[in-house]
Amino acid sequence: MPAPPCAARSKVTDIPVITTQDLTKVYRSRDGRETTALDGVGLHVREGEVYGVLGRSGAGKSTLIRCVNLLERPTSGTVTVDGRDLTALAGRGPRAGAELRRARTRIGMVFQHFNLLSSRTVRANVELPLEILGLTRRERERRALELLDLVGLADKARSYPAQLSGGQKQRVGIARALAGDPKVLLSDEATSALDPGTTRSVLQLLRDLNRQLGLTILLITHEMEVVKAVCDSAALMREGRITESGTVPELLATPGSELARELFPVAGQASGENRTVVDVTFHGETATEPVISRLARTYNVDIAVLGAAMDTVAGRQVGRMRIELPGPFEENVVPIGYLREQGLGIEIVRAPGAPEAEGTSGTAAGPLVRGGAR
Repeated sequence: MPAPPCAARSKVTDIPVITTQDLTKVYRSRDGRETTALDGVGLHVREGEVYGVLGRSGAGKSTLIRCVNLLERPTSGTVTVDGRDLTALAGRGPRAGAELRRARTRIGMVFQHFNLLSSRTVRANVELPLEILGLTRRERERRALELLDLVGLADKARSYPAQLSGGQKQRVGIARALAGDPKVLLSDEATSALDPGTTRSVLQLLRDLNRQLGLTILLITHEMEVVKAVCDSAALMREGRITESGTVPELLATPGSELARELFPVAGQASGENRTVVDVTFHGETATEPVISRLARTYNVDIAVLGAAMDTVAGRQVGRMRIELPGPFEENVVPIGYLREQGLGIEIVRAPGAPEAEGTSGTAAGPLVRGGAR
C-alpha cells in the first residue's frame, strides 16, 4: 500500500471521478414543513485533483458530501463516482445493498470528530473496515501497519485513542479511510477541530497522499486557509447551491470572483474623487515581475498602492494588489490595457467617467461557472 519514496506526483486529468447532477435533498419534519438542504447541485471533480467546497455553516456542505457516498439519500438527482451511478444502485431492490457496499469500498471518508472506537487500539481501529471486507487476521495486521507507517504513526499501533493528540487521532482516521484502497477520499471538515499548526500538518498529509497514491480528494470546509493550502479547484456554496466554481487559478484571474476576494482580501479607499482604483491579480511568473514599476516608468504615471496581499496557493505564488491611478477612467485606459497585456487579472473597483460595462471588465480567463459546477 505505501507508495515508494520516488512515487510520481499525481496528475490531474479531465476524467470525471465524482459527478452530481441536479442533486436535491429536502428534509421533511413531522408537521409537514420542508427544508431544502441541497438545491440542484451540479459538481464535477476531476481525477487526481483536490477539490474544496467552501461555505458557512448551514450552506449544505455536509449534506452534499454525505450524499456523494449515499450516507444521505438524495431526494432527486444523480451521484456518479468512478463511473458508477450510486443513486441507481440504491434503487435496484434487494440486491442494491450489496452492490452499493461494494461501490463504497472505493470511497474513503474522514470525519470531523475522528469517530474512533475508544475500546480499540489504533491498529484495531484501522483494521475495522478490513474485518468487514473479510480479510484474514494476518492480512489485516500487515495492511494496518503499512497504513499507520504511511501516515506517520507506526509507533502508535498499540496505543488507544485517549492517548493521542487531536492531530494523531485524525491521522488514524485517515489511515482507516485508506484501508479499502479507495480511489476517492471524502473529507468532512477534517481539520476544523484542530489547532493551526496541526491543521497544516494534516493538510500536508492529505496533499502527499493525493500525490503519492493518485487519490482524488473532495473536502468541505469553512476555512479559506484550507483552500489556499491544498486545493486545485474550489466551489462556493450558499443556501444549498453552488454559486461559483472553477480551478483556483481561474478563480483568482476572474474579475468579480467572490472566492478570489475571500482568498486574498485587499482594502483601500481612493484618496480623492477623481481617481481610478484597480485590483490587480498576479499569478505564475507575473507574481515575481516588477510590472507596476514598469507601468509607472513607461507611462510616467504616479501609482499609489492602497493594499496588497501575497501567498502560496496550491503550490503557486499568487498576489493581489489594489492600486490607485490619477484621473478618471478615460485617462487610464492605456495603462490598464498594459496591465492586461502582461497577463494580469484586472478588476475595476472605482472608475469615474467609465461606461457601466467597464466596471466589471477583466482579463481573459478560463471558464468560471456561476450557479453550478464546471
